[in-house]
Amino acid sequence: MKTLSFCRLALWFLLPVAAVGAWDFEGHRIINQLALAALPEDFPVLLPSRMSETGAGERIVWLSGEADRWRSATEPPTRHINSPDHFLDLEELGFAGLTPAAVSAFRYEFVGQYIRGRAANPERFPAIDPKKDPDHTRAWSGFLPWAITEYFGKLHANFGRLKVYEEFGFSADAAQTRASIVELMGTMGHFVGDGTQPLHTTLHYNGWVGDNPHGYTTARTIHQWIDGGFIRAAGINLDDLLPRVRPAQVIPLASTPGGRDPFFNSAMDYLQMQNALVEPLYLLEKEGKLKADGSPHSFEGRSFIEGQLLTGGEMLARIWVTAWRTAVPDAYLREELQQKGGFSDAKPLGAPGSPAQLP
Repeated sequence: MKTLSFCRLALWFLLPVAAVGAWDFEGHRIINQLALAALPEDFPVLLPSRMSETGAGERIVWLSGEADRWRSATEPPTRHINSPDHFLDLEELGFAGLTPAAVSAFRYEFVGQYIRGRAANPERFPAIDPKKDPDHTRAWSGFLPWAITEYFGKLHANFGRLKVYEEFGFSADAAQTRASIVELMGTMGHFVGDGTQPLHTTLHYNGWVGDNPHGYTTARTIHQWIDGGFIRAAGINLDDLLPRVRPAQVIPLASTPGGRDPFFNSAMDYLQMQNALVEPLYLLEKEGKLKADGSPHSFEGRSFIEGQLLTGGEMLARIWVTAWRTAVPDAYLREELQQKGGFSDAKPLGAPGSPAQLP
């Protein structure tokens, strides 16, 4: 219970922010807040004495919507690189003759696998109208587990550097590194949150497509409703969910046959578990349990949506804690500092010539 009491104090620092973006911002904000509430008291960037140094809690929550803000970019190359990181249509892996267990953890190796799979099975993929694909993203099944894995790697590396700076007593370098960690924690929270929205894992992302023997909705409005409309209409809020938060545990990173990156395995398993909820979600909609309009049973889907927000917060906190707990002090950085006799190139914050003083 110490974890929850500390994090209630930390959440006091989080200022209200206007809603934008997907799960819509309300959902992403709740997920990052739930993750903060699951952290242990000694988590390096959230000690009460450091809250004012980095603005950590407030910043982490604000950044939960940053990746959706990038999606407002008008430049096609920017949209091309950002948009596919928000989803993975798992069914399309099968169309390309691939399986979640067999794809490479290396993004660009997977690109090659997928291109070859599409070329070998062209009849399984609909033709792409270039006029409707200005950012050249429709040919991809998505890169969500790769985005999550890559953010984990960056966070892991920063914790390794932080441990060395703290060991040598370089407070300025440590402060800058903690600020970088906050940026990574908050931004990656968006992608982990996207993963817990089942419609980000399927080609049925906005209405059922293809064969539809169960008569699920084909309306192109379900995604937006799940992302935020239902959350607002049902009055889902942080205070109701905080008592259900569990302290974050380290993710077991076991090696697998073939040597695929163990964290990538965890990220892919996470998305497959959410994908298994796609049809139950459509069934809730069909049964009128996601209307939140006061009609009979219309609020019964609330527990499903709350459960997904809690799942996202739990996974995100586990990723943060795993990156911290398993980080090994950066050996190269330590050697460099030892060779310099413990001298850092960085100047104290606010000193002449430091970043804070440069024009």
